[in-house]
Amino acid sequence: MSTPAQEDPARGFRLDAYLARIGFSGPVGADLETLTGLHRAQAMSIPFENLDPVNGIVPSLDLDDLQRKLVEDRRGGYCYEQNLLLAAALRATGLTLRYLTGRVVLGTDLPATRPRTHMALLVEVPGQSARYLADVGFGSIGALTRPVPLTPDTEHRADNRRHRLLRSSDNNGNSGSRAGGLETWTLQAHGPDGWVSQYVFTTEPAERSDIAVANWYVATYPNSPFSKRMHIQRTRPDGHWSLIGTELTVTRADGSTDIRTLTGDEIQECLVTGIGLPRSEALRALLSGPAGAGGGANTAGE
Repeated sequence: MSTPAQEDPARGFRLDAYLARIGFSGPVGADLETLTGLHRAQAMSIPFENLDPVNGIVPSLDLDDLQRKLVEDRRGGYCYEQNLLLAAALRATGLTLRYLTGRVVLGTDLPATRPRTHMALLVEVPGQSARYLADVGFGSIGALTRPVPLTPDTEHRADNRRHRLLRSSDNNGNSGSRAGGLETWTLQAHGPDGWVSQYVFTTEPAERSDIAVANWYVATYPNSPFSKRMHIQRTRPDGHWSLIGTELTVTRADGSTDIRTLTGDEIQECLVTGIGLPRSEALRALLSGPAGAGGGANTAGE
């Protein structure tokens, strides 16, 4: 896998500031320990949030802007922002990767009805025979906290979560089936009702131009769930916080949940004390717009 010659995604990346933002103090290098450590630290430190799109702002994917928003201003972001930031960090340590796109299939048995609007990473690690799926930008309790090797039918447990990858094109685990000549993979997470498919992807490399188009679509398309309704997620060592519209769900490490509807003032306090966004004029300004109203009805697909 290689980066296009005209693109240097790690140029200008401030690794020390990023490591401080995610609270990672260990050594870094082109190895599995670094990939796993950075992935988990970012997943636990930088929340998933779509306050910009709900307020009519298309998030910038320029590296300087990503660092300003997610690192310096201590905001969160959705899949493109989160995974492009992680990609720059991994490249700065010497690791090689490619961008992937996938179809979010939560809530549907027909993957083809969902566009390829989710972004993830496929990482090569020196000395490891398997490539690794890395993804710190999936806005769901079924998200990965650590990368998983691209091997089928193997369960992986981390941080009270269980995941597996199926090599299939129909979400039924039919190993070896293909789509357009490419193997199709499904990430599944285990929940109260058993294994649930999260998204489907192939290993075909995506370019920055593909990501830019998907970002614009997700931020502006009228039926996109992320353009109309607040979706905030925070994975923490003690559990998971999810604020969708005005409904807050707190899932503890033992699987028990609390669900309640928040008022306008409670939303801001939740975003600061529970989610970890900074208490600032910028946050108050965002919440004074459509985001603060909770948004409209939820629709499927990222």
